[in-house]
Amino acid sequence: RAVTMSVSHSSRLNKLVREQYMRLPQDGLGTWHDQYERDLFPILLPPLSPSCLTDVPEWNFDGSSTAQAEGSNSDMFLVPVRMFRDPFCLDPNKLVLCEVLKYNRKPAETNLRHTCKKVMDLVRDSHPWFGMEQEYTLLGINGHPYGWPDNGFPGPQGPYYCGVGADKVYGRDIVESHYKACLYAGVKICGTNAEVMPSQWEFQVGPCEGIEMGDHLWMARFILHRVCEDFGVVATLDPKPMTGNWNGAGCHTNYSTEEMRREGGLKHIEAAIEKLSKRETSNIFEFSAGVANRGASIRIPRQVGQDGYGYFEDRRPAANCDPYAVTEAIMRTTVLNETGVETKDYADH
Repeated sequence: RAVTMSVSHSSRLNKLVREQYMRLPQDGLGTWHDQYERDLFPILLPPLSPSCLTDVPEWNFDGSSTAQAEGSNSDMFLVPVRMFRDPFCLDPNKLVLCEVLKYNRKPAETNLRHTCKKVMDLVRDSHPWFGMEQEYTLLGINGHPYGWPDNGFPGPQGPYYCGVGADKVYGRDIVESHYKACLYAGVKICGTNAEVMPSQWEFQVGPCEGIEMGDHLWMARFILHRVCEDFGVVATLDPKPMTGNWNGAGCHTNYSTEEMRREGGLKHIEAAIEKLSKRETSNIFEFSAGVANRGASIRIPRQVGQDGYGYFEDRRPAANCDPYAVTEAIMRTTVLNETGVETKDYADH
């Protein structure tokens, strides 16, 4: 009698799809940005490949189809802000990140890039660097974590973090294809690893300066969803995709200014943390900070504590955060010295 061998879900992924990404050159039309992931769509460009943003025309789309405008006044503007190589259609095609403006050319309510850009322009002399750690979970189209038993759960957490082996990690082909696609596109991706919960992964983008951080993370997210589509799975940024004793998903944000990165910068790091402590908490009850403390609101890496300069990690942002909102809030508090719950409008200054 024939015996069916039990193999992992990952072994059944389409290897030809993976090979398509593995062949991408490792050097590093368009999409528009909105808060909602469903609002990342392609735009057609003229036949000639654009070499810079000025070659890309403004476009428009039907805002009533995305619940952003009334049907009687539905056209919304797409303003190109950053361009990447297209890892799906390949050169000379491009992916173009765009801001969404309403009919009156004011930013759409979900366009958080607009105010972030104003703040980053104000603080450019501090040269803020960011690195964001994007956690996500792979799901089947039925919403169940990819590779988990159909009618049960995998073994307890412990062996999965940075794991290796068919019984420890699920979907590595997808992860590596996403990484290669980001490298080809020119996204500043710098690492990836299996996370604590099985089927949960993380990639890191950075260091990026100023508004570049949000641009590159949003494009990395778009590419992730597009790669997952090819493999027939879904990536979710849900901060708590599985109830119970399973890890949630975050988007830890590493941050420094030029003075923090210089010798003696630890005092500037501590001053920034003090400002954050008066405005934002790790949960609704308390704020905490510490060297090498991953249970705190803010972690100062052990090496930074020893060297006396470097950066710190804000561990509060959730996986589904808008990076524009996160980086803007950090700059408003630590460099522009805003206090209280209100944010200052710099539009008239």
